[in-house]
Amino acid sequence: GAPRAPPRAPGTGDRFSDLFGGLFNRGGATTRTTSATRPRRGQDIESEVTLSFTEAAEGTTVSLRLTSSAACSACTGTGAKAGTTPRVCPTCEGTGAASRNLGNFAFSEPCRDCKGRGLLVDDPCPVCEGSGRAKSTRTIQARIPAGVSDGARVRLKAKGAPGENGGPAGDLYIVTHVKPHPVFGRSGDNLTVTVPVTFSEAALGAEIKVPTLKGMPVTLRIPAGTPNGRTFRVRGRGVTRKDGTKGDLLASVEVVVPKTLDDKSRELLTEFNTATAAEDPRAELILRARSE
Repeated sequence: GAPRAPPRAPGTGDRFSDLFGGLFNRGGATTRTTSATRPRRGQDIESEVTLSFTEAAEGTTVSLRLTSSAACSACTGTGAKAGTTPRVCPTCEGTGAASRNLGNFAFSEPCRDCKGRGLLVDDPCPVCEGSGRAKSTRTIQARIPAGVSDGARVRLKAKGAPGENGGPAGDLYIVTHVKPHPVFGRSGDNLTVTVPVTFSEAALGAEIKVPTLKGMPVTLRIPAGTPNGRTFRVRGRGVTRKDGTKGDLLASVEVVVPKTLDDKSRELLTEFNTATAAEDPRAELILRARSE
């Protein structure tokens, strides 16, 4: 007689049948859920906001007007005219997906007839033109955390477009634009500020007042002989971090040369220049240049 095929391992065919049947929603399914009735996650929304330097450093709450896609209120998202109901797509049998055979394998893709919805609308809703979707506008209060920088992207979970059929809402992404400050700058979690000092303050040492972003100025003691551009650190007067702690304030001194001098000041500076004439601040520079 004809040769017999080798015995197949028990359950092997069933496993492959279950696998491919699950991929293409075929074989063995006793109940079907149409694509249009499955829970769907809402779309993510992106918005922009402009903050002052202080708002970005300390955190703030902003009011945002958002426009997103939601289920059409006239047809409750079915896409069908009021009083009518859509019918199950005969091509995909309501699954919203169809399989394409490419030789030795096949893959699933959205049904071309129903565009992946699983339903066909014979009498479309005049409001949404059968799409089942409509524009929805709402205003929300969004909290911007402290310490955001210019161009940061803040994610607010479940603040995006509402889901369909009990699905979760999407997320809201807020891109921040931060205005510059006339006095302060940013270096990570630290604030930076340039503080002008006089020649005598830098040479003799002094206690100077340094501004802070919010609050009273702090007193900074600079030692005698402080060079131009030296940076001092004031702890805990910087940008608020996520854990509630704060960065530091970095104060750089800038020696200011007076633009005009009265006779008395000129006389005193001339005496000082004569007394220190033996000290050439450029002598080492010239010597090092010649050594190469």
